Amino acid sequence: MIGAMAAFAAEDALIKAASETLPAGQILILFGLGGALLFAALAMIDGKPLFSAAVVSRPMLARVVFEVVGRLFYVLALALIPLSTATVILQATPLVVVIGAAVFFGESVGWRRWGAVVLGMIGVLVIVKPGTEAFSLLSLLAVIGMIGFAGRDLASRAAPRSLATSILGLYGFLAVLVAGVLFSFWQRAPFVVPDRDAALYLTVAVPVGVGAYALLMRAMRTGDVSAVTPLRYTRLLFGIALGIVLFGERLNTSIIVGSAFILLSGLFVIWRGKRAEL
Repeated sequence: MIGAMAAFAAEDALIKAASETLPAGQILILFGLGGALLFAALAMIDGKPLFSAAVVSRPMLARVVFEVVGRLFYVLALALIPLSTATVILQATPLVVVIGAAVFFGESVGWRRWGAVVLGMIGVLVIVKPGTEAFSLLSLLAVIGMIGFAGRDLASRAAPRSLATSILGLYGFLAVLVAGVLFSFWQRAPFVVPDRDAALYLTVAVPVGVGAYALLMRAMRTGDVSAVTPLRYTRLLFGIALGIVLFGERLNTSIIVGSAFILLSGLFVIWRGKRAEL
């Protein structure tokens, strides 16, 4: 899980660096195509069929839609706001998953966990700062992306168990490609030939992203979920560190306070969930 979080943070940094010279739609298309090809190759090596009836099941279709929303808006956030801010907002994803599990799957969530979820959402508001002069609509891109990823995670829980990780990855990255195509049509930004640096960033980002996804699935499927899930928050450390070192970002009070709220609430939700299982 720690390896996956480090790789995801590196992927974010590479995409943000590439976005300095490439349109967001083009980045999504190239990144999605590269990841889809890698996962397709892995699936064929394992002898897994690339298409089956399970692929077009309702949960998988919902998963694709949420993946498109999550990837599109999060990549836009990476391009337009500090990496550290986008990373912190993304850490509220597990809290939204808790809300979704209660609403759509009827899971029991006690008042303590609801209180922790509210605290985490307050942390997001502290970072976004709505209603103040410091508020920027651009920060909402990361919030929408976070909601998209939460929906994807919920849909993944309902996806057929017969689908291998490589197949989930294949269609996840195809969704990224679709997001890029749709956004490119809307933005009407001309494609550009990547310069040497941008080409290098994307070439490295594809296997790093595929590796991060594979590590995440391996951790969630083979480890004790209650033990590995809290380690998701190590992405905060990696993302903030890369933002400071590579992009010269500085942490302000709202980022620090909001991060603390999100981190504490997320860990409490996980802890309460484990106690409920005992």
